Amino acid sequence: MPPIVRFAPSPTGYLHIGGARTALFNWLFAKHHGGIFRLRIEDTDRARSTPDAIEKILEGLNWLGLEWDGEPVFQFARMARHAEVANRLLAEGRAYHCYASPAELEEMRAKAKAEGRSPKYDGRWRDRDPKDAPPGIKPVVRFKAPQSGATTNHDLVQGDVTVANDQLDDMVLLRADGTPTYMLSVVVDDHDMEITHIIRGDDHLTNAARQTQLYIAAGFDVPEFAHIPLIHGPDGAKLSKRHGALGVEAYRDLGYLPAAMRNYLMRLGWSHGDDEVISTAQAIQWFDLAQVGRSASRFDFAKLANLNGIYMRQSPDAEVAAAALPLLAARLGRALSPVEMTRLGQAMPGLKERAKTLVDLCDGALFIAARRPLEMDEAAKKQFDGNGKAILGKAVSALGSIDDWSAAATEAAIRDLATREGIKLGQVAQPLRAALTGRATSPPVFDVLAVLGKAESLGRLADAAQ
Repeated sequence: MPPIVRFAPSPTGYLHIGGARTALFNWLFAKHHGGIFRLRIEDTDRARSTPDAIEKILEGLNWLGLEWDGEPVFQFARMARHAEVANRLLAEGRAYHCYASPAELEEMRAKAKAEGRSPKYDGRWRDRDPKDAPPGIKPVVRFKAPQSGATTNHDLVQGDVTVANDQLDDMVLLRADGTPTYMLSVVVDDHDMEITHIIRGDDHLTNAARQTQLYIAAGFDVPEFAHIPLIHGPDGAKLSKRHGALGVEAYRDLGYLPAAMRNYLMRLGWSHGDDEVISTAQAIQWFDLAQVGRSASRFDFAKLANLNGIYMRQSPDAEVAAAALPLLAARLGRALSPVEMTRLGQAMPGLKERAKTLVDLCDGALFIAARRPLEMDEAAKKQFDGNGKAILGKAVSALGSIDDWSAAATEAAIRDLATREGIKLGQVAQPLRAALTGRATSPPVFDVLAVLGKAESLGRLADAAQ
């Protein structure tokens, strides 16, 4: 039977990088085995779940190219089904009403803490007659968990994980107001969605034993578990915003390509020999859980940027240009004109070579859409100190006589000028660059001349020379 997996985020915030990797691993596993990848929105926390967060999650998954099968399942809409299972367990004697008051529970926790024990429910209502219930207390429904022996899960990443049953308490299934808890909802939904493999972060590892007990008590098949180590920052500490724990949409806005993000995320915890640049097609062919390591991965912005640069250089010019256009238009505050679009296409080879992100590329492409007279930054203005302006005037004369306006022809003319003047090529190229782009750094200056064309180039040079 082909596997069925799920990604089940809570819409209480953005789709963070750890969640994105979990989704990717589930998606790759399903694709590799010819299975099904489902999406479940765990929106039972009504106070914190927001429509905006749901939209951000869907937007992030779509940007990464992780398409799910079927319609998303919204957990809140299934509360009646969750309660139905809890009430069945209650009727079968596998659950019970607990009338412990909040004050009693707090006293219980305080006593356990004072005695150096982990705070857990002591089972005081496990076998008591409900007739003894105090007045005015609405009961919760607790699971009657096994008290002896152990629960073992064969985790596909962590190996056999065994928990002594006396370390687990009788967890709440239904709160006093009748709403189901996370543990109950997850187990019921995974069963009803026919999930065969649960691939998630190892921060859920302790939940696996509790959920396994509940699967068995409810008469459900227990899925296979695979708990992936978490992602840490470069310093080994828990990943935080200062490390890169941003929403996936932030990486889009920072200029990373979806394919590069997929490649980088899959290598955080999974490997295929020494391969670093792995296409999505290769990843689908190679991915399996056996190659997932047990130690935490470290997020590294420098590695991500380098990998993104490789993907940009390997991608078709038109594809990179299309990805860069929204960012470039946002920088300019307007759309590019047809002439500027043509220039962008011509400039792409040189722009791609110098950029690691689309933001870098857009920064380098600003000269394409600059309006005359150009505003110059301070570094560009310094290029006209001394005899820089005089050299620029001579360059204008040398370039004005060229009919074949190509990078090779303009370079030959400027080299001849430098030889005649007895100066280095850079002493001519730097004022040229400043006059053409308004900046002291840019793509190769002769490529800039070719992209702008003769009329625009000479116009900008004349502006600066004056």
